[in-house]
Parts: sequence; C-alpha cells; structure tokens
Amino acid sequence: MSERFFFKLVGLTLYIENFRALCTGEKGYGFKGTKFFRIVKDYLCQAGDFAGKHLGTGGFSIYKGDDARFEDENFTLKHSGPGVLSMANRGPDTNGGQFFITFRKLEELDGKNVVFGSVVEGMELIRQMEELGSEYGGKPDKYVVIADCGEITD
Repeated sequence: MSERFFFKLVGLTLYIENFRALCTGEKGYGFKGTKFFRIVKDYLCQAGDFAGKHLGTGGFSIYKGDDARFEDENFTLKHSGPGVLSMANRGPDTNGGQFFITFRKLEELDGKNVVFGSVVEGMELIRQMEELGSEYGGKPDKYVVIADCGEITD
C-alpha cells in the first residue's frame, strides 16, 4: 500500500503538540519508519512504538525525556465511530507516543483513552489495513509501515 491518510487534530494542547512533533520528527525521533504493530479486525489499529522493537513495548512523549508519560487532559471527545484518533496508554496518566485509530464506535474506551482527532481523508486505506489484522491479539498478517509523515497547515 502506498496511499496516505490525513488526520484533523482537535482540542487538546498537550496531545496535539506531542503528536505533531512526533509526526514531524523535529525532536530527533518520531513515527517515521515505525509499524502498525497491532491491527485487530472490527476494533482498532495501533502504532507509535518508535523506542521499542515496533511491537508495542516502547514509545514515549516529547515531554520530560526518555520513557516520558503525560497526564490525561480530559475525556470530552468520544470514540464515536470509525476513524477516531486516540492515545494508547497503560492506565491513567500514562500517555506517551503510541496511538490508535478505531474501526468502529468503541464506547468501552471512553474515559480510558483520550481522543484528540480523526481521519479526514483516506479512510479507505484504514479499511484496507483492517483486512490485514487478526481476530484476536492483533498481530497483522503483514505490517503496515509509516513510510513518511509530517504536518500540513492551513
């Protein structure tokens, strides 16, 4: 697959700046070259492990150095349907660099994972990625690599 998708980032200052900087790589690290290491059909796809082995074990924020985590800002936005962009975490206030994109409405994640954007173009590519996923566990049949990423401003 060589297509692209685009996000609109909304609302949350810490999340937007963290995600934007990891997309541009301006801090010397980021998403470029990393894999979507977890793809679960009818659930979500997850990426952002640039510090580990691209298997979901690493990734940190731009805040406070190595393995830095930051707090949950709020849970106002919901996992309301396909294409929602949300922060992956390991519990309250453990946000780093990993993120996920939903394949459907996921109310069970509301109040646990912070939503900070959505896919505004390229949802057909997200659906193609979903087909590479597994029913359980999420190890994809083929890895999808973030070949390039960055920032587009109005």
